[in-house]
Amino acid sequence: MGELSERLDPVAQLLLQAIAAAGRPRIETIPVAEARRQAAESLIPVMGMAEAMQRIDDLWIPSGPGPIGARVYVPVSVPFPCPTIVFFHGGGWVICDLDTHDVVCRAIANRARGIVVSVDYRLAPEHKFPAAPADCYAAAKWIAENIALFGGDVANLSVAGDSAGGNLAAVVCLIARENGGPPIARQALVYPVTDLTSFDTDSYREFAEGYQLTRAGMQWFIRQYLAAPEDAMNPHASPLLATDLSGLPPALVITAECDPLRDEGEAYARRLRQAGVEVVSKRYDGMIHPFFSLLGALPQAMEAVEQVAEFVAGRAATAAC
Repeated sequence: MGELSERLDPVAQLLLQAIAAAGRPRIETIPVAEARRQAAESLIPVMGMAEAMQRIDDLWIPSGPGPIGARVYVPVSVPFPCPTIVFFHGGGWVICDLDTHDVVCRAIANRARGIVVSVDYRLAPEHKFPAAPADCYAAAKWIAENIALFGGDVANLSVAGDSAGGNLAAVVCLIARENGGPPIARQALVYPVTDLTSFDTDSYREFAEGYQLTRAGMQWFIRQYLAAPEDAMNPHASPLLATDLSGLPPALVITAECDPLRDEGEAYARRLRQAGVEVVSKRYDGMIHPFFSLLGALPQAMEAVEQVAEFVAGRAATAAC
């Protein structure tokens, strides 16, 4: 490991040193199945404790290409009807699943005092773009149409996700606007991927190596995800390239200072604001990708979870900041 930025949080630095010492192979050098196993195993010691829920139900959402798996989290002492959050997990559209983000979804549900529905969308490379956004939109639409089954409030339906899941949450909002629904009250995007065409931002240059997510790793994820290189220009893959971002739901955009994806996430927040969308943007200083999932290691992770929960529950102001 080379010299790390002096802006890096000390605990995050220790985590990176431990990762380097473990000597795991780089994700772009191993088979997809091994990458998935490695990602799931590496999260176990740092994901934190699973909080109690009133109920957790696994279900299948009907869809044309085939049923979409989902997991419903109902917190203890929730008032009905309540906020409902459709959550899309990160993992570069290739790795991670309902289990890797179980602790995060429980924590959001408890703090939002709302129902979280985590979507098990199809992964690449078995299912290339646009399979994932198609699944995510179909799931959001079905949840909105059947929200009474969950005790949810149709006027208080939000989407949220981290990394590739943040990309999918942003894209679902674009597709919903294009199709006249479902109505989405808010979007919470945690270090979202917004531009699959460029690796030439300041944050990509500064944090290309040594900060968990690497430039080479992102390039590998994108190769697995896209059916053809030109798909990167599609706004449903790269929402930052959409010509018009007006009329989208109020947004919370969280970024990590020491993350290659920082600049494209913040660029998306600026574009939304310029289009007249209410935006709250927050950069977590000294943080790395994927700090949001490291509830057992970094106090900033819980701070970010609480910020997401307050936002999607409608308890946080949506003034530009």
